[in-house]
Amino acid sequence: MNIIRSTCMKKSLVTSAVPFVFLASLVANEKPNVLFIAIDDLNDWVGCLKGHPQVKTPNIDRLASMGMLFTNAHCQAPISGPSRASVMTGLYPSTSGNYFQLQDTDIKSSNDITAKADFMPDYFEKFGYKTMAVGKIYHNGDGAETFDLYGGTFDKFGPRPEKRMNYDPKWFPEKEGATQTDWGPFPESDELMPDYKSAKWAIDRLQESHEKPFFLAVGFIRPHVPWHVPQKWFDLFPLESIITPPYNPHDFDDIPQLAQKIAEAPMMPTTEWLIETNQWREVIQAYLACIAFVDTQVGKVIDALEKSDYSSNTIVVLWSDHGYHLGEKNRFAKQAIWERTTRIPLIFKIPGYTASQKCTAPVQLVDIYPTLLELCGLAPYQLADGHSLVPLLQNPESSWPYPALSFYGTGNIAVRDYRYRLIEYADNSKELYDIKRDPNEWINLAGKRKYQRVIKKMETQFPVQWAKTAPDMIFNFNKYFKETYK
Repeated sequence: MNIIRSTCMKKSLVTSAVPFVFLASLVANEKPNVLFIAIDDLNDWVGCLKGHPQVKTPNIDRLASMGMLFTNAHCQAPISGPSRASVMTGLYPSTSGNYFQLQDTDIKSSNDITAKADFMPDYFEKFGYKTMAVGKIYHNGDGAETFDLYGGTFDKFGPRPEKRMNYDPKWFPEKEGATQTDWGPFPESDELMPDYKSAKWAIDRLQESHEKPFFLAVGFIRPHVPWHVPQKWFDLFPLESIITPPYNPHDFDDIPQLAQKIAEAPMMPTTEWLIETNQWREVIQAYLACIAFVDTQVGKVIDALEKSDYSSNTIVVLWSDHGYHLGEKNRFAKQAIWERTTRIPLIFKIPGYTASQKCTAPVQLVDIYPTLLELCGLAPYQLADGHSLVPLLQNPESSWPYPALSFYGTGNIAVRDYRYRLIEYADNSKELYDIKRDPNEWINLAGKRKYQRVIKKMETQFPVQWAKTAPDMIFNFNKYFKETYK
C-alpha cells in the first residue's frame, strides 16, 4: 500500500512522511484505534475555520493544530438523517435514494444497493474491531443497532424548560410546521446536559482496557436546537458586543424561484422578524454559547485520549453533519444547498502528525469511510462513492480532481470545487458563485456568458443516474416538498 511506502520517503518531505510513520506497525498486524467525533448542526463557526469572529472553540482548534484541517469540506445532504446515512454507508444520496429525513432502520431498505451496503461499524467489526458509541451518530442515535456497545442518547435534544422561552411557531398564525427552535440559558448546570453525559461515557471507555482495536464514536447534540445551555456559556458572549452575520435583504433578487421554494422554512423565525423584534443578537449569542459548551465536551474527550494508553495508536476524526444559516438569506435553518448549510469542520488527527496542516481541496463527509479504512490498513469497501483522503493527508497540495457534491431532493445538487459553487435544480435553473470573491453568495453568475464554460465543466461532475427517492422518506418540511413528493 502507498501508505506504508510513504514512510520510506525522504525525511525532508515532512508533511508526507511523518503522519504515517506509526502505520508501519500495520506490517506487524497492529491495527490503530479510531475515535470518531460527530457534532450536530455545527456550521463553519469554529475558530480554525474563521466562520464567525467571536466564536470560542479552543479545543476543536487544538485538535486541528494537531492534525489536518480540511477547510473546504461539505456534507452530502443538509439535514441529519440523509447526511449521517451517507457517512455511515459511504453512499451518495443519488445512489441510495436517501435524500430526506429518515429513520435509522430504513437506511438500508431504500434500494438494492443500500441493501448490500455495510454500515461503517459493521465493516470494522469484520476485521476484528470492537465498536462502541454514545450519543447521536445516526439520526436516531444507533436505531439500526450497528455498534457492539451503545451508551444511548440520554435526554437527546433536552433538557427543556416547562414553557418556551423565546420562540414557538404555534404563537404565530402564519407559521406552518413544528420545530424545537428556542433559545435562552437553561438548565442550571452542565451535568444535566446530554453532551456532558456522552463525554463522560466516552471517557470511561477510554479508561478501560480493550483487548481488540476499537472504533469509538461519540455524537454530540449541541448546537442543535433548542439553543439551551447553562448561563455561564451565555456570559462568554456579552449581548451588546454580538456581531451578526452579513445579511442582504435583496439576496433573492437574482436566484431562481425553485431555489426560493426549496429553501423555504415555514416554521422557523426569519431574519426580518428577528431584526424587527430586536432578537437577532440573542439568537447568535445562544448559538455561540452552545458551540462553546460542546467544544468543552470535545476537549474533555481529547484530553482523556491523550492521557490514556491509546494516545499513540488512535486516529481521531471530527466532523459535523451539515451547516446552518443564522440569518444569512433571511433564514434560520439548514435544509438548503448553499455554502453555509453544507460547509462543515472536518479534522483528522493521526499519531505522529504534530504539525498544523490545512487543505483547501473540496472534500466530503462521504470520503471519511474509505479514508479510515486505508489509514487502518483494512480492505477497501467496494461500494464506496467517496475517495480516500490519504493522498491529501500525505500532501495537502496533491492533485485532487474530485469536487464536493451536496444533494437535497432528486435533481437538486450543489457542486463545489476549489473556487466555484454551482447549484442546479430539478427544473434546470442554476446559481453559480465565485466563493473566493463572493463568500456570501450574493451575486449569481449563472446567467453571465463568460461563466458558461465554468458551468459546463462543473456539470460533468453530476451523477449519471439518480436513484429514485426512497419510499420511507419524511419530506414534510415545506410546501414544495409536500407537493412534489406526495
